[in-house]
Amino acid sequence: MKAIARAANPLGNASREPAANRAAGRRSLAGVLVLLAVTCMAGEPGPEKVPLVLRLPRPQFMGTPISLKGPHIEKLQFGKRPALMVPAGVANVALHKPVTASDASPTLGELSQVTDGDKDGVEGSYVEIGPGKQYFQVDLEQPHQVFAIVVWHYHAQARVYHDVVVQLSDDRAFARGVRTVYNNDFDNSLGFGVGRQKEYIDNHEGLLIDTRGVEARYVRLWSNGNTESDLNHCTEVEVYGKRAATR
Repeated sequence: MKAIARAANPLGNASREPAANRAAGRRSLAGVLVLLAVTCMAGEPGPEKVPLVLRLPRPQFMGTPISLKGPHIEKLQFGKRPALMVPAGVANVALHKPVTASDASPTLGELSQVTDGDKDGVEGSYVEIGPGKQYFQVDLEQPHQVFAIVVWHYHAQARVYHDVVVQLSDDRAFARGVRTVYNNDFDNSLGFGVGRQKEYIDNHEGLLIDTRGVEARYVRLWSNGNTESDLNHCTEVEVYGKRAATR
């Protein structure tokens, strides 16, 4: 009987090893394929990246009041701000685009000034709307890939604007598809969740936000008063991007 068994399975226990070898071979081959794919992807030429060049207005104030300190305010940075790398060819696609706001009747200025290219921060350069939770909204008029947003609230005086939240959407009413790209609302006053960023002191450099190519048509900028008053201001909003591919 033993001889018959050996004849039916002439390799005996040795028959298991080729199966194990085959399994190991498959794992090795899978590893090689993954490594090859990663190598090929790393070798593919991506979009050329260049530093984002901004035309900054001249500084309007010197020094920082002692009162503008606290656990939720980021420390003032000195020296040149690190350059943000963006794809070559991006432009300010918000320039002269339509602007609306939660308060349609500004107490100072016109809503169109938010995208008129004047960011000097002096009297007549900024818009003032009502107190409390308010927003300015820019319509890019068609979907764009957005790589950076720069915001100047008011920089003629050192101030901190509260609950700054910047959102993008393809929906004018921001009822769906909303992507929050900046949030320093540390106590969730606006109801969009607790922000990860800290409050900051407005200055001539503006708030620079890396949006990493998010596609959107509308940009909405929230704030909730500032350290000087409960009013809201905007001097300029710049949106750097490219027209999105046809969907």
